[in-house]
Amino acid sequence: MEKKVVRIIGSGIAGIAASIRLAKKGFEVHVHESNEYPGGKLSQIKLGKYRFDAGPSLFTLPQNVDELFELCGENPREYFNYIKKDESCRYFWEDGKSLTAYSDIDKFTREAETKLGESGEAIRSHLKLAKKQYESTSEFFLKRSLHRLKTYLRFSIFRTILAIPSLKLFSSMHSVHSRRFRTAHMIQIFDRYATFNGSSPFRAPGTLCMIPHLEFGFGTFLPEKGMIDITNSLVNLATRQGVNFHFNEKVLKIISDRKEAQGIIVKRGNKELVFSSDIVVSNMDITPTYQKLLPHLKEPVKILTQERSSSALIFYWGIKSNFPELDLHNILFSKDYKEEFDSLFKSYNLSSDPTVYINITSKNIIQDAPKNSENWFVMINVPSDCGQDWKSIRLRAKNLILDKIKRILGHDISSLIECEEYLDPIKIQSKTSSEKGSLYGSSSNSAFSAFLRHPNQRALRNLYFCGGSAHPGGGIPLCLLSAKIVSDAI
Repeated sequence: MEKKVVRIIGSGIAGIAASIRLAKKGFEVHVHESNEYPGGKLSQIKLGKYRFDAGPSLFTLPQNVDELFELCGENPREYFNYIKKDESCRYFWEDGKSLTAYSDIDKFTREAETKLGESGEAIRSHLKLAKKQYESTSEFFLKRSLHRLKTYLRFSIFRTILAIPSLKLFSSMHSVHSRRFRTAHMIQIFDRYATFNGSSPFRAPGTLCMIPHLEFGFGTFLPEKGMIDITNSLVNLATRQGVNFHFNEKVLKIISDRKEAQGIIVKRGNKELVFSSDIVVSNMDITPTYQKLLPHLKEPVKILTQERSSSALIFYWGIKSNFPELDLHNILFSKDYKEEFDSLFKSYNLSSDPTVYINITSKNIIQDAPKNSENWFVMINVPSDCGQDWKSIRLRAKNLILDKIKRILGHDISSLIECEEYLDPIKIQSKTSSEKGSLYGSSSNSAFSAFLRHPNQRALRNLYFCGGSAHPGGGIPLCLLSAKIVSDAI
């Protein structure tokens, strides 16, 4: 009996995971990628002797990766390994205060009581709320399609219904945190979790207060070879399962008879090739999927015109020095968080005082930088592309970042930068087809954002959608879950 053929458009982490699951189910799977490398945002950059993870830098829920190896009857520890961090992040403020967010809740609360004067009881209570929100909604909101009737007929729906009062649907994250904590510093720490899906804590629903449970309930991790090893290990796993990867192949169109998907047209070199397929899975951003690959179909205008998530401006700096006060994850907070998010989602411009995130994998992976040096991944949140002058924004941002580092850490690092590369919304869109360079598809700045994301199946029979712009959302854990939802649906 001939195997049914699946064509997957894009080799982002969701596309790779979907390929593994479908190959294991007995399909003949082909993944078509326009770049010469897999991974989408989850790739890497090398500058001389420095190595940088290009995109996602935080690794949580590693069991979602392990599950793919176990599904294929393999021991993940033979192919993919990671360490658990004792610290999730180090925080710094302009007033000279700093805080280490330890993974151990007891240690974290003592640190917050001592250094910030925050109530340890309030922190514990809030983390209990985060756990309750996550456990009562993950089966319903994250692990299953919200657009299929049988999801709402499962017993787990009753657990979600009973938990509705704790979900804080009609309160913003910031208002929940303002009522909970006594210090502006702790409010800002927990407000920051809205950025994990490119949203504003002043508008995102209090349901997203569950996000810190991923760090404090499960922990933060780092692959021993860097984040890129998630991509590399899963591509190798997929290959062992018989998945065929086709790089430098841009998909031009999804072939259909207006009722069902029947194949794709790809560009290989100077040739346009037609491939028939029983099933097509798009791991491409929803907007270009419709506008470029399905121009003959009516667009889901309401979905495509939703507010985009924030984007990022990242500098990759090889630094000729060591900074013991910094760890893997570091945050230098802005003075006025409200102004920063107003800049992102109202004026669509660079904040005058952006929060700076510094990721340094060489703290744990010594080969990522030369001796007595560090690889700095320096990121600020910026709006998605609306035609701004990104060159001038980039130059201004660099100066703001260097000034902030000098003020807060007491170091002028400008002369220590040995090499530099950058990534902005224009490059993000060019490299990954993410509409307007947004990192997570649409934002989650409303109580019903989860229900407004594009479903995993729509428009045509045999056409499915996975990845950050489809349900359940962006980020490594959710993209892996989207692949599972698609595989189960198929």
